[in-house]
This record gives sequence, C-alpha cells and structure tokens, in this order.
Amino acid sequence: MGESLKHTAVKGVSWSFADNIANSGITFLVGLVLARLLTPEEYGIMAMIAIFIAISNSIIDSGFSNALIRKTNVKRIDYNTVFYFNLVVGTAIYILLYLVAPLISDFFKEPLLVPVTRVIGLTLIINALAIIQRTIMVKEIDFKTQMKVSLIASLTSGGIGIGMAFYGCGVWSLVGQQVSRQLVNTFFLWFYSCWRPALEFSIDSFKKLFGFGSKLLLSGLIDTVYKNIYYIVIGRFYSSVQLGQYTRAEQFNTIFSSNLTSVVQRVSYPVLSSIQNEDERLREAYRKIIKVTMLVTFACMLGLAAVAKPLIIILIGIKWIPAVYFLQIICFAGMLYPLHAINLNILQVKGRSDLFLKLELIKKIIAIAPIVIGIFYGINYMLWGSVCISFISYFLNSHYSAVLIKYPTKNQLKDIFPTFLISLFVAAFMWSISLMDISVYLILPIQIIAGTLLAFCIYQKVKLPEYLEIRELVSSALKKKINY
Repeated sequence: MGESLKHTAVKGVSWSFADNIANSGITFLVGLVLARLLTPEEYGIMAMIAIFIAISNSIIDSGFSNALIRKTNVKRIDYNTVFYFNLVVGTAIYILLYLVAPLISDFFKEPLLVPVTRVIGLTLIINALAIIQRTIMVKEIDFKTQMKVSLIASLTSGGIGIGMAFYGCGVWSLVGQQVSRQLVNTFFLWFYSCWRPALEFSIDSFKKLFGFGSKLLLSGLIDTVYKNIYYIVIGRFYSSVQLGQYTRAEQFNTIFSSNLTSVVQRVSYPVLSSIQNEDERLREAYRKIIKVTMLVTFACMLGLAAVAKPLIIILIGIKWIPAVYFLQIICFAGMLYPLHAINLNILQVKGRSDLFLKLELIKKIIAIAPIVIGIFYGINYMLWGSVCISFISYFLNSHYSAVLIKYPTKNQLKDIFPTFLISLFVAAFMWSISLMDISVYLILPIQIIAGTLLAFCIYQKVKLPEYLEIRELVSSALKKKINY
C-alpha cells in the first residue's frame, strides 16, 4: 500500500472509528441507562417496526450513495438529481407507512404500534434531506466532520431519551431518542457542509447512477430484510419480551461487530475505489486491510462472547440474563461481518454490482432454512443456523474477489487463521475464569485484564506482521499526541 494511500486510509479509519464511537458508543451507553429504566417488552415494541424503517431507508437511498462515491468525476447536477429523488421517495414512503400502520399493528397484535410507527416514520424524510451531505463527506474521506455531528446528535438525543424514560414515557423514550437524533444529525450535516441543492434534475444522470445503484438497491433490500427478519419471526411467533431480550443482545454485538464493519466498509470503499484500475496495488492494499481488520475483529468478538454473562449482569441487570446466550451465539456469526464487507467492497470497486446482487440472492435463499427452523423449533436453533450461514456466505463472497483480484479464498484463510487461533485460545481462557465462584464484579475485570495480557504476550512472541502494523500505528498516534 503506497504511503499516501496508507496515510489516507489510516486517517480515515481513525476519524471513522471516532465517528462510530461518538454515534454508536454514546448511544450504547445511553442504552445501558435506558435498559435500567425500561422493560424488555418496550424494547420489543420498537424492534417490531425496525424492519420497515430499515427497508424504507434502503429504498430511499437506492444505491445512489455508493454510485456517487465510486464515480470519479461527479458533477453538481448528479448530486441535485439524487437529492430530489431521495426527498420525493422518502416522502412517498412515509405516507405509505402512515397508511399501513394499522396493518402492522394487527400483524404483531400490538395496538401501540400505530402511533409509534407514524411518529418514527418521520425519520425517513429527515434522513433523506442529508444523504448527499453525508455522501460527499464519505467520498472526501472527511470523517472528522461526521464525528463532530455524531457526537452532538448522540449526546442530545441521549439526554432526551433518558429524560423521557425518567419521567415514565416508556416506549416513547426510545421514539424521542431516535427522532431527535435524526433531526440534530441532519441539521448539523447541513451546517457543516458547503453543498446546497439547486433546482435541476437530469434524467441522463439518474439513469447512469441508477444503472449501477439499482443492483445495490436490490442487494441492500435483500440483506436488510434478512438482517431484520428475526425481529419479525420472534415478534410474531414468540413475544415482545423475548424480542426485547434479543434486541439487547444484538445491541451489545453491534458495539463491536457492526461498528467495525461500518468503519472498514466506509473507509476501504473510497480508498480502494481510488486504485480500482491498479490490480496489483489493489490486491496488496486489500490483503493488508483484511489481516489488520480480522486481528481486531476476532479479538473483540470472541472476547465479548467470553465475558457476556458478567458484562450484561453488571451493565443492565439480572432481568436481561436471557440475552446472554443470545449474545454468545450472535458473536460467532458477527465475527465474520467485517470480512464479508471487505469482500463485497471489491465487487463494488470493480463495478460488478451484478455479481453483488447475484450473491445476495443465493445467500438469502440458503438463509431461509434457519428461519424456518426458528419458527418451529426455537430461537436458539435459528441463531445457530445464522452462524452456519455466516460461514457459508464468506466462502461465496470470497470466491468472486478471488477471481477479480487474484486473491484466492485459501490465501485469505491462510492470512487470517493465525489471529483466529490466538483469539480463540485467549477467549477460551477468559471464559474459563467465569467458572470461578466469585462475584461478577470481580470476574469481569479479571477476565479483561488476564485476556489482554495473554494476547499481548502471544503477539509479542510470534510477531505477526499485522500485529506489528497495528503496534506501529498506535505508537505513531501516541507520539503525535505527546508531541502535540
């Protein structure tokens, strides 16, 4: 990886990580407080409409963001065309969601879903207003500004959510938190961005961008439905309480898996897109990204599974204990998410959104099996099925990246296996500590300290290149801070 490209990537990762910490990290901490004040049932009600909001946001974007990021010579009219399309579609979908709210309520047998859906649906229009500003910042790898916006939005919305929960607003505390976060986020994206819409629209620009983006839209819709289908299955065939327990497990998983995936995806896509026509350089950059990313991911996800029980009991209380086993299973599926994202980024970088769509169709057809099993045999079987699907999906994803940049799956596995083995050994050691008959308030710090020291000693001994790369980056960053 060239020095300038490496510098851009490192800077992008640093600020993107800070952005995610500001956004998801603060939201997670706020969630800990809310989990103490609210019940699993109230979280379950919010989860019931998650799939409808997620699908709507995918349709509004329609793959245009990725199409704009990939395009090397974007004109003003391209941005304006996408902006007005997003706004019109966002408004239309909100009206539709407003009208079908009673049907959603009847499906889940939850009357409160009617007003909740109609209010939370406003975030669709609010979000559509800021998609272009966010896209421009991603394209320019300006995650510093996004971090500022996320910090302000997360703190403001968190304060509103906690305040409402404290005064007994129940599920409306979660609604208030989400709506206020989107409002503040959109306001400050406009405030910090120089771009403003002009009254122009190009059919030709729309067709070219949609030609690439439409396949990503379909792929995104399929993936969104799959990621949220468990909410529908659990909410419809079980109970809002069990759904609430599952969502809390998902939120603990998100703080590592989804955030790592988001950081890697957001930064690697524009960086790799900038060298899309230099195959050898692209392959080497891609290989380094995979090795460094998976060292961090395996350590975080397997470590999280090891400390799940004392962590949940300490942070949100004994009433959430059923979420422990859910979280441990989810961690094994989630540890491969960043790897999926990087492999799929190669398809987009190479302009093969057709293969992207084909892969999503194949993977989701296979994924139907554990969902059906979950309906008839229970949530745990469904989640273990998702772990199997995650591994199968990796082999499917990596097949095409192997062809496009000549980096075979076996070479990828060879590159990441040492870090997986080390992380698995460290996690097993950490988990064994949880078997000790002492207070969870002692077990958790012992697990974390012992696991960290053991991992550090092993990596210092074996000196893997990816570990040395991370150590160098951390050391450089600390020196700059000290000198500053």
